[in-house]
Amino acid sequence: MEIEIGLGKSGRRGYGLDDISVVPSRRTRDADDIDISWELGDFRFDLPFLASAMDAVVDVKMAITIGKLGGLAVLNLEGLQTRYEDPKPVYEEIASFGKEDATRGMQRLYQEPIKEELMGRRIQEIKDGGVMVAASLTPQRVEHYYRIAMEAGLDVMVIQGTVISAEHVSSRTEPLNLKKFIAELPIPTIVGGCASYSTALHLMRTGAVGVLVGVGPGAACTTRGVLGIGVPQATALADASAARIRHLTETGNYVNVIADGGMRTGGDIAKAIACGADAVMLGSPIAAAKEAPGRGYHWGMATFHPELPRGTRVKTEGRWTIEEILVGPAHENDGTVNLFGALRTSLATCGYENIRAFQRAEVMIAPAVRTEGKSMQYEQGVGMIK
Repeated sequence: MEIEIGLGKSGRRGYGLDDISVVPSRRTRDADDIDISWELGDFRFDLPFLASAMDAVVDVKMAITIGKLGGLAVLNLEGLQTRYEDPKPVYEEIASFGKEDATRGMQRLYQEPIKEELMGRRIQEIKDGGVMVAASLTPQRVEHYYRIAMEAGLDVMVIQGTVISAEHVSSRTEPLNLKKFIAELPIPTIVGGCASYSTALHLMRTGAVGVLVGVGPGAACTTRGVLGIGVPQATALADASAARIRHLTETGNYVNVIADGGMRTGGDIAKAIACGADAVMLGSPIAAAKEAPGRGYHWGMATFHPELPRGTRVKTEGRWTIEEILVGPAHENDGTVNLFGALRTSLATCGYENIRAFQRAEVMIAPAVRTEGKSMQYEQGVGMIK
């Protein structure tokens, strides 16, 4: 239902994950009987989770560790890992910047050219670790670089930008034909981001196995302020889920909806899946791991844009290992540790046996869910209110 904004404009109301809550059903289950695994093309993963293609989140070592824990890390093939032979001093320099100098300093560091030989080497280094390799390229550069990634043994391609469309129009260059390009790739391809029913449906029709849903909800993203665009994540996911149903009805092909950004806790992940997501892509929660390459900081993929930065550098805690953050055990009570143990428990508590079943869960618009009865936590700065 649309709401009148003024005489000449009306619009739908959108809801973020903080605005909703999952409603328990009449049934509960034993947590040991819950299956939270996820399939992407012919690949199966124990965790419905991708690590974001951000330099503060994924390097070679982190990709291998996440792969062995059951997830899939996405390496940014246009980031520090492929611009610098040894990126460690660059990370140290980024961590040393003051708040006022961080954006300008990163713009300078990211002016270093991408080196094709490093692309293949980084992919091979991850392959040598015995895990699946996923890597990200932007639509502007994917045709130029994808062969290098393929020859190195890439398993999953991610074509990613702030907003991706299947109908890009340009008077200056020949736009990437996503449908033709994906059809010719012999490996599964994920595309995104998007935040609407129509865009998600068009991207699904390109032949992608997964669509990233989320424009601007990430902790380090400033797109919503800089460009004024975005859709609250709960609404965006529900719309993309509806597009998936239509595409499945029309073609018989199931396309994964991947929630990208806006999630900090296990509860956030559970709500994203209840809204229709098959898996989640996480950035800042992973950048907070002790092993994360960002040296206690996290920044977005467009933070260093030379003309219009659309991200910022944010501080992360670095208190827990990546294993503790993903699968526990947790020694913190705010939901930021043992994320997928929390997801498993949420499914069990609500009585759903797997991810696709949980997508049918009832949700309620509940803006008071984080504050109701929590005055002491607010006063003391503990628990959910940290």
